[in-house]
Amino acid sequence: MQTRTLGQNGLEVSALGLGCMGMSFAYGITPDTREMVSLLHAAVERGVTFFDTAEAYGPFANEELLGEAFGPIRDKLVIATKFGFRIEHGKQAGVDSRPSHIRDVAEASLTRLKTDVIDLFYQHRVDPNVPIEDVAGAVGDLIREGKVKHFGLSEAGADTIRRAHAVQPVTALQSEYSLWWREPEAEILPTLEELGIGFVPFSPLGRGFLTGKIDAATKFESNDFRNSLPRFSEEARAANQTLVDLIAAIAQRKRATPAQIALAWLLAQKPWIVPIPGTTKLNRLEENIHAASIDLSAEDLADITRAADSVTIEGARYSAATQAMINR
Repeated sequence: MQTRTLGQNGLEVSALGLGCMGMSFAYGITPDTREMVSLLHAAVERGVTFFDTAEAYGPFANEELLGEAFGPIRDKLVIATKFGFRIEHGKQAGVDSRPSHIRDVAEASLTRLKTDVIDLFYQHRVDPNVPIEDVAGAVGDLIREGKVKHFGLSEAGADTIRRAHAVQPVTALQSEYSLWWREPEAEILPTLEELGIGFVPFSPLGRGFLTGKIDAATKFESNDFRNSLPRFSEEARAANQTLVDLIAAIAQRKRATPAQIALAWLLAQKPWIVPIPGTTKLNRLEENIHAASIDLSAEDLADITRAADSVTIEGARYSAATQAMINR
């Protein structure tokens, strides 16, 4: 596995990371913990060194899973986790990035992850009630104390990124970016390039849609949160199938899978982009990892981009209430 560097302070990670949320949360039936520990070990054996979690995933269960899996090999890995939600009675209950809360979350995350330092600590969502300068300062204090190594933001707008970065250098921004959500290209990517901040796209496979394994007839488990996303309505999936078909045609020509082409396209956009596809299956993990070795020519990239440009994506990616917490 090749490596890439996030930010200006030398955070070196595998070119593809692993998003761990689905191992404990959000996508229907929760997988068996022992199986997920084995999958995490398999990822490490195949060269993945960058793992993404959050206190909100579960809540808490996902951090505990990584703590259980990585104890003996912790020092060889980069673990990113997040603060920024208030959690009450086992559920998210709004945002909370007060400095005192950030510190409390950091201490609890360190315990669950069974580590003495958090490699990358993201603000999960911007809190409109707390100046971003105060947030950056609070994480800066944790960095100086040796409890955190790097500061990150998630789904933040360009102005917020600039203001935070002026107080405490931001190592990485994590936001959704894929062939069916390209909004970051307009303002976010130029801002990150100017400031020397890395980009970690989550849902680089469109929450599974770009793999070609989901269509209009797919039925999700009742507790799968994709049921609440407008983009995953039956009508939207039918309309958006055109994009998957176009990617599949290019994949066939390259003797690859649609998922591999979608990931390889992302990797080719900038050398400081590190996607974090998630999975709970070994064969999908291996499929995704192979994307890092696919070489796309300028002609290939132009064909893929042209295909994406030709399709108007139907359906909002979140509900209106959730969307309001993005790009603040």
